[in-house]
Amino acid sequence: MTITSTARMPGFELLFNHATQGILLVDGAGLIQAANPCFLEWSGHTAEEVQGKPMDTLLAGDIRSWLRCKNGQALPVKVSSTSYLQGDQHHQIYFVTDISTQQQTADALKRAQDAQQLEAHIMAGKESAYRRVSNFLNSIWTNLDAILIVTEPMGHIRFFNPAAVKMLGYPAREVTDTGSLIQFHDFQELEYRATKLSEELGQQVEPGFDSLTVKARLNLPNENEWTYIRKDGTRFPVALTVSAIRDENQQITGYIAIGLDISARRKSEAELRQALDKEKELNVLKSRFVSIASHEFRTPLSTVLSSTYLLEKYTTTEDQPKRLAHIRKIASAVHLLTDILNDFLSLGKIEEGKIQVRPALTDTRKHIEKILAEAEGLKRGKQQVVYSHEGPAESTFDGNLLRHVLTNLVSNALKFSPEEGIVYVRTLSTPYRLTLSVKDCGIGIKSEDQQHLFERFFRGSNVENIQGTGLGLHIVAKYTELMKGQVTCHSEPDKGTEFIVHIPTPKT
Repeated sequence: MTITSTARMPGFELLFNHATQGILLVDGAGLIQAANPCFLEWSGHTAEEVQGKPMDTLLAGDIRSWLRCKNGQALPVKVSSTSYLQGDQHHQIYFVTDISTQQQTADALKRAQDAQQLEAHIMAGKESAYRRVSNFLNSIWTNLDAILIVTEPMGHIRFFNPAAVKMLGYPAREVTDTGSLIQFHDFQELEYRATKLSEELGQQVEPGFDSLTVKARLNLPNENEWTYIRKDGTRFPVALTVSAIRDENQQITGYIAIGLDISARRKSEAELRQALDKEKELNVLKSRFVSIASHEFRTPLSTVLSSTYLLEKYTTTEDQPKRLAHIRKIASAVHLLTDILNDFLSLGKIEEGKIQVRPALTDTRKHIEKILAEAEGLKRGKQQVVYSHEGPAESTFDGNLLRHVLTNLVSNALKFSPEEGIVYVRTLSTPYRLTLSVKDCGIGIKSEDQQHLFERFFRGSNVENIQGTGLGLHIVAKYTELMKGQVTCHSEPDKGTEFIVHIPTPKT
């Protein structure tokens, strides 16, 4: 249905009559109230044939990606929509873009012919229908939740709808007749798009208004995502369609720009990408787990198996020392398996974001001594762990997370120290910070390895013959980070290593 008068709502009537994309006006029940000339030409239907019909009878597909034409053909289209309020009823406006570029020229000619026929038909006496659609479009112009800007051929703004005022922050009087469509765009983005369009179209495209309208002039689909800049300088993403307004001689008399705020869509896409990246990372983690677990579990399980077999051979009282030796081997192997499993369980919780920090006022010395007592089974030979504390007895921290940090550091210190080595554990409390130090006299860490210490699955080049998963220090770093602390390392090969953890301790 063609609208000829512009007295009441010039901006949207120009859009409805002359847009080079289809427009459907649909009420709350999903029934078509009006279809513009472009849509009618594409579908082959008349205005009377589509008015009052369910929209789904014309647009089909999971995302309405096909237009059912009257002749039985299916035209591939791209559909976007926005809602508006008329009275107390919610309505929709659908913008339909033909994406079958092979027939663009033929379609443009046919649209012009159909528009002339429909114009003659309306002028013959469809005044009541005009009034109905005109009122309908007036409501849309006022309530449409999309930027709608009509410009002159050179880009000066003629009409600026209320949604554009709201989204961009410019009063209509401030931009009408003096402002330009490009004032809302980032010029660097216009330059980049002009370069791409020059390559795509095989012709020189100038940055600026030409970047926005060149495809519309050539009757090509012209929907792109842009960054729009508000009057206050803030930015937001917009899906922008620019169409040419043509007279009866196919001369361009202006342009119509329709912009949809896609901030929510961008956020959803970013969240989806993040979730996919996380899933990929977890899949890699699972693969590494299988590989490392199969390797690291083999030795302690073999020890348990062989020691259990030998225990069956020692049946007399005189064999008690031998039995005890194998029992100790079994216990050591079980401790090792437990450590490996704890590492993987901790890493899994960290990666899934399931760790919560729960600081509480704690007696530091008693808490550390309890953790070290639990780690007694990790010692080998004559190894010792010496602990000292300075400062106030109580501090505020998450005792469970600190347990994981200290257990991993002490385990590493004992693992990489000789059987007669001493591991020094020190804590220092101040009103605002707790410092934990674990120092050993073991094999140390090469300087080229130290920058990778806290990476997942990393193991130093001088520990190839010592069992481990390469997860302990990564877990230490992650738990320290969760407590908003820092961990540093000082080490020299064959002289030992010291890890220092600083944790803020706010007063509760």
